[in-house]
Amino acid sequence: MKHLKRSIAAVMLAASFSMSAFAADIEKPECIAPANPGGGFDLTCRVAQSGLEGQLSQAMQVTFMPGGIGAVAINLFNTTRTDDPNAIVAFSSGSLLNMATGKYGEWGADDVRFLATAGADYGAIIVKADSEFQTLDDVMNKATEDLGSIVFGAGGSVGSQDWMKAALLLKSRDLDPKSMRYVAFDGGGESIAALLGGSIQVYTGDVAEMSSHLDAGTMRILAVMSPERLPEPFAEFPTTKELGYDAEWIIMRGFYMGKNVSDDAYNAWVDAFKAAYETEEFAAIQKERGLLPLNMAGAEFDEDAKSRVERMEGIAREAGLIQ
Repeated sequence: MKHLKRSIAAVMLAASFSMSAFAADIEKPECIAPANPGGGFDLTCRVAQSGLEGQLSQAMQVTFMPGGIGAVAINLFNTTRTDDPNAIVAFSSGSLLNMATGKYGEWGADDVRFLATAGADYGAIIVKADSEFQTLDDVMNKATEDLGSIVFGAGGSVGSQDWMKAALLLKSRDLDPKSMRYVAFDGGGESIAALLGGSIQVYTGDVAEMSSHLDAGTMRILAVMSPERLPEPFAEFPTTKELGYDAEWIIMRGFYMGKNVSDDAYNAWVDAFKAAYETEEFAAIQKERGLLPLNMAGAEFDEDAKSRVERMEGIAREAGLIQ
């Protein structure tokens, strides 16, 4: 019995040492959701709250901070909480676009430290099942001949994420996004109805929303805007990259910290996320929340996110969306 007690104590001690490596600089873990409860930022924080449960010494608190689709939060973390070691802030690709187009005022990508991802969805180039366009090359060849002959559409106005997907695709062939015929709708449902009704010819939507429609056989995915092929049920669809188009679009969900946070605190969070990514529990949480795996943390991710903002800014500037 003594040996058993010693063994249990040793295991518990080892576990505490393992956890302390991640949690030493995270005394009161908090995730800021820069919106009201129930939306995408709330979902992002819940992924961290559940997914890091085994890596943190204390339960994570979720705090809601609505205002300006993230503007209030980024302002706070550039004024009074620039070096907060305990707090992470949820963001999305929409946040990156807001940084790129100046929607957050003076604060941009260089004013935060991007930390880690929660998961992702991906853009997709979608047509009607009986479309004349059988491949992405068909679309792009027609666009090169006469861009105005193709009607693109999606659930977002000019300058939105969905518009950016089409703009990136056109820019990959040196075509001018300003010359694109683009119809904006209120959401994916209206866009899909317009595609099926023939009002638009190409829909720049998201992969996750396509499952039921693919089963119905009413639409086809010509390409997915992911860096690599996705798992089933999307494994059969080629990526824009493999087809020769430099046009990726990740609908990313992740977290940033204040730009003056210490390296020790930042790395403690990075280690916690990297450890969580290795668990089956984290993968299950992503799936439950409707996210596909996209696991990146630390300096590599910070560089990646900032390069995305820079690229968005360039496209927005060329399209006349910013001066």
